[in-house]
Amino acid sequence: MTADGIPPDPPAMLRESAAAPIPMERRLEILAAMRERPLLRADEIADHFGVSGETVRRDFLALEREGLLHRVYGGATRAVPRTLEPPFAERRVQHLERKRAMARLAATLVEPTDTLILDVGTSIAELARQLPSDYHGRVLTTSLEVAVALADRPRVEVLVAGGRVRPGDLACSGPSTIQMLADHFADKAFLGSGGVHPEVGLTDFHVDEVACRRMMIAHAPLRFVLADGSKLGQVAVARVCSLDQLTAVVTDGGADPAIVAALEQQGLAVRVAPLGPDPSGATDRPPPPRAGEGR
Repeated sequence: MTADGIPPDPPAMLRESAAAPIPMERRLEILAAMRERPLLRADEIADHFGVSGETVRRDFLALEREGLLHRVYGGATRAVPRTLEPPFAERRVQHLERKRAMARLAATLVEPTDTLILDVGTSIAELARQLPSDYHGRVLTTSLEVAVALADRPRVEVLVAGGRVRPGDLACSGPSTIQMLADHFADKAFLGSGGVHPEVGLTDFHVDEVACRRMMIAHAPLRFVLADGSKLGQVAVARVCSLDQLTAVVTDGGADPAIVAALEQQGLAVRVAPLGPDPSGATDRPPPPRAGEGR
């Protein structure tokens, strides 16, 4: 809605055609409009074609089944494969400024003597690097990347829940990993994600690691998810938990306000990290390379 109360114009492809009475024609127009704008709202489509919201939802569902779009809360986005995650080397430097902003905000939630569970993922590894200098608690993690990030912190006790190691993220999973998590409790858990959706909840790409994440949730009273704006409203392949099992999501200033509002309407607290320079004066350099990686 504009300031003078006039609804915003729909995408040009929708403006140029009359209402399509045939479902196939309507769906083709929806796909054409999506090439102009990556996010379409269901209510806008319904108003344009003069059909019900339920009709539009059926259109979205049919197109999603064909892999042509991806449904999100209140609308649809361009199709993104749910079973694939970008390679680790790409994710490690992708949205780096956003991840560091989220990590700085998440680090303010940590008390000096907290026992923490740190999940796997590039955002969680960044949090490990950003833990306050006065932090001298215990960290339980399934991530070898996190363990390495804390290796030069002599006052921090690091416990690694070992198991089968996934290449790239160096994430551990399996029966021995779950057993170690089951034997320990923490004050706070910081979790990664493949997607956070207002209706579906927290999801992930790696099915084998879902049981580990559920154990983390069960053994920490406060559970925070770090998810940059590109993951909000998205659904990965495997469901981890519903939103009511989470304390808050930490995201960045680039997150879609409509999706943030939808998450809050479901009762989930959302903490938005402002984008900007690190107040400590640190520059936005890539994370340090691992042994054997090119510099």
